Amino acid sequence: MNIAYPYLAELCEDNRYFVHFIDIEEAITQGDTLEEAAFNASEVLSAMLECRLEDNEDIPEASICPEDGFLAYPEPKIQMAILMKKARGNRSIVELANAMNTTLSNVEKLENPRNSASLNQLNKAAKALGKRLVLSLE
Repeated sequence: MNIAYPYLAELCEDNRYFVHFIDIEEAITQGDTLEEAAFNASEVLSAMLECRLEDNEDIPEASICPEDGFLAYPEPKIQMAILMKKARGNRSIVELANAMNTTLSNVEKLENPRNSASLNQLNKAAKALGKRLVLSLE
């Protein structure tokens, strides 16, 4: 599962790019160049998704990127938390902790973007969920 959210970057009268996300209304930013707008888009996306995770709000599925759009990726810790939450689905955290033979607090850390998980922990969780961990550098 890939977590990339589409956004539009519109050139305004002041020659700055106004950025707004298709799936996350509150995620807006700007930049003097497309490169700066892309950097800021990733930053604001990470911040808005982290707020949603902390407030236990829904994380929307990403739309298909329109032809005139761009994609932004949240920080890896945010991606990890979202992926673990989605992969767990309807299973409770207690069920996953039991399947991983670990403590409840260790499993809760996997869905908290403020914590770091080791590759070993992520792999163990993936196996317990009937998944496999796949890493990618782009």
